[in-house]
Amino acid sequence: MRKTKSIKTYKLIPIDEEEEDSSEDEQLNCNGNVLESSELWKKIGSALFYGVASFFLTVVNKTVLTSWHFPSILVISIGQLAAAIIVLYVGKQMDVITFPDFKSDIPRKMMPLPFFHLGNMVTGLGGTQALPLPMFTALRRFSILLTMLLEIKILGVKPSLAVKISVWCMISGALVAAVDDLTFTIVGYSYVMLANFMTAAYGVYIKQKLDIADSINRYGVMFYNSLLMIVPAIVLAWFTGDLHTAFKYKHWANVWFSAQFFSSCFMGFILTYSTFLCTQYNSALTTAMVGCFKNVFVSYLGMFIGGDYIFSWLNCIGINISVIASIYYTYIVIAKKSDPEKLLPKSTQQV
Repeated sequence: MRKTKSIKTYKLIPIDEEEEDSSEDEQLNCNGNVLESSELWKKIGSALFYGVASFFLTVVNKTVLTSWHFPSILVISIGQLAAAIIVLYVGKQMDVITFPDFKSDIPRKMMPLPFFHLGNMVTGLGGTQALPLPMFTALRRFSILLTMLLEIKILGVKPSLAVKISVWCMISGALVAAVDDLTFTIVGYSYVMLANFMTAAYGVYIKQKLDIADSINRYGVMFYNSLLMIVPAIVLAWFTGDLHTAFKYKHWANVWFSAQFFSSCFMGFILTYSTFLCTQYNSALTTAMVGCFKNVFVSYLGMFIGGDYIFSWLNCIGINISVIASIYYTYIVIAKKSDPEKLLPKSTQQV
């Protein structure tokens, strides 16, 4: 009798779909964490870049205007505009950067940003020249309050309670310092308060232009921002006699002065670029606050630069209150970027 072989059959066990989904989710989460980390470093890196550039420009400008007694803030502004135009144009010709060629609708798209750009330069330099750096930096913190209010009005961004507290503490410190300011001048204070408004408007409108300008990238905004204002600045300097006064200045042959003057012009472009980066990756309020945190160092270093600071206890206490508030803000915004939803609205965090 023939024996029949039994055929063994094997059942294919399907891979668990839940395990596949879990693996895909883990991969997506990993990629998301990498992107989130990259964005975090862009935010922090751009903020540090802006702070360092702003610090060195403030010190160089103070040296040129106060220590060397250079007579014209308008001519320095023209030099900074010219440096931006030359560097960006050469970069485009060498294919290092790209931005669109000039078109008739570009001035309309850019306005009113160029006016605030020039105004921010002139009033900032005027305040640097007229006031000691510690008092100048304390009063410049009013720009934070104005930036916060303009962001609410123009961009619809509402800061957290912690941010509001830090801003009001800085303002309170500046007011205490101003009560016993032995170097008070109406011209200097007027320059600084105008500079605060110009800085706030400039930062908010940069954010707006970078968000809505599809055809003009950040290099284009920087280039045409300077190009549209250099001719009006030259005309104004000629009308006020600043061109003639600067031409007759006696230290042009001094190598040290010339090096610092042209450093001021070049650093002006670097500051403009770093301002754009910081505002694009963060917010106008963060850019303004980083500028004030930079002033922590300027406040103390400025007591020895320029030779125009007069010490008083009440003034010093007010400056230190404002400095501590700046450090507090930096802690709540930069150190806690890993949990941004608790600090600022999503519209502020996303670009």
